Amino acid sequence: MLSAVMEDYIKAIYAIGNDTGERVGTSELAEYLGVTSPTVSSMVKKLEERGLVDREEYRGVTLTEEGEVVALEILRHHRLLESYLTEHLDYDWADVHEEADRLEHHVSEELTARIADALDNPGVDPHGDPIPDADLKLPEETGRSRLSDASEGDRAIVRRIRHQGDEELRYLSDAGIEPGTEIEVLEVAPFGLVTVRTPNGEQSLPKEIARLIETTPATEAEA
Repeated sequence: MLSAVMEDYIKAIYAIGNDTGERVGTSELAEYLGVTSPTVSSMVKKLEERGLVDREEYRGVTLTEEGEVVALEILRHHRLLESYLTEHLDYDWADVHEEADRLEHHVSEELTARIADALDNPGVDPHGDPIPDADLKLPEETGRSRLSDASEGDRAIVRRIRHQGDEELRYLSDAGIEPGTEIEVLEVAPFGLVTVRTPNGEQSLPKEIARLIETTPATEAEA
């Protein structure tokens, strides 16, 4: 059995590595989890002893095959819980992350399967994050790009908002930007701001926020 803290580390390593495509450094992990670097080093050593991470000095860590299976199991629990809380318990999509964080460590596989059935086995959660299926396979995602890479005049549909913190989610929710929203890029400033038109009006987003937003091009039918 893994502790909730161990599972949080595994999920964090997966999230950071999946976002960057690189090994995860101690300082990155410490910042992501809000802990100190020595605390990270101690926990990573425990995970390495259990065969869940591969650690190389000065090069950071990555999940082993076994560690990735654990990460996908946790993500399946977490994202199905977020979907259930949103669809059946009237939680706002921007407020379900913390609640799912608390619950994800305590749901059985049977309950997870029943939640999936009740939701008709969704492919994505309320943030657009892909949900691993019962075999821990992720749905295929194609044709997406980050809003931070958009050009002026682009029209796009928001498909996913990568989670970095609840403050960012609420910021975007207040700005009227959520999965399914159509936006138009009005200006990309040289100093990093991306200004978009949303159903709530114009919004200027810092580049570090814009890079969390994945989009696909809007078609004429969606106009």
